[in-house]
Amino acid sequence: MNTAKKLFSLFFIAALFISCTAQEEQVTPSLDTVQLIEDLRFISSDETEGRQVGTEGNRIAREYLVERFEEEGAEPFQGSFTHEFVFTGREGEEMTGINVIGQISGRSDSVIVITAHYDHLGKRDSLIFNGADDDASGTAALIAYIDYFSQVQPNHTLVFAAFDAEEMGLQGARAFVQDSVFLEKVKMNINLDMIAQNDSNKIYAVGTYHYPELKPVLEEIETGEVELLFGHDDPSSELDDWTYASDHGPFHQQGVPFVYFGVSDHEHYHKHTDEFKTIPHEFYKGTVQLILNAILAFDSKS
Repeated sequence: MNTAKKLFSLFFIAALFISCTAQEEQVTPSLDTVQLIEDLRFISSDETEGRQVGTEGNRIAREYLVERFEEEGAEPFQGSFTHEFVFTGREGEEMTGINVIGQISGRSDSVIVITAHYDHLGKRDSLIFNGADDDASGTAALIAYIDYFSQVQPNHTLVFAAFDAEEMGLQGARAFVQDSVFLEKVKMNINLDMIAQNDSNKIYAVGTYHYPELKPVLEEIETGEVELLFGHDDPSSELDDWTYASDHGPFHQQGVPFVYFGVSDHEHYHKHTDEFKTIPHEFYKGTVQLILNAILAFDSKS
């Protein structure tokens, strides 16, 4: 083989290698829905005893979350995955809650905070209120998103907060907002609370009445088999107003734009039947993918 042919062959092989490498780097990760369902199963299992704030079951759930956040590649938030706060209970007693918070560093230090609450109602008499939809569903989704963004760096820094004591009056979210010296860097809050249970394949995106600039972004995302609805945020509407119904409320009070993803109340809401075996898995996988599409769309904006 003459010198020219050798050089051409080497050039061709090198170009092919570079092309293949570039294609590999451009591979988009996918949601690990098998692990998503396993995380949902454990968080809503009898072992966590309904996850009521301050209980042994709540501790078991919290330790599981810390382990899973770390396994999937989250960094501790401000030096720690756990953030303790004190609040006043409904009967005037002092109580302690613990938020679990991790982050994935982005290309900038502007922040999108993605939230769900891991606490629920605990045990009542002989019944365990496992809260599979409310809100093990949102909490398990946080873990799936950490896994996804550990493989592809986001533009914004993403903070993933599993709040405690939501059922006691949004206490974990209130503590986070009050203690956050970086709140001016937060571009928006995406809150997930009850995203797994609906017999009509419908989920609401709440908040666009207050922040109409967010609606066109949501209208453009791929929703698959799930129908994305808007509403529950206009006080003049016949629909219930969910503006302060979950952990997005304290963010909104501070002027932080929010989108709250959640289904309508259903037959299992705040009942002991809200458990893993009643969750329609395909619908749940669909909503988690839909919300990921929304996160990606908002992350692409400056």
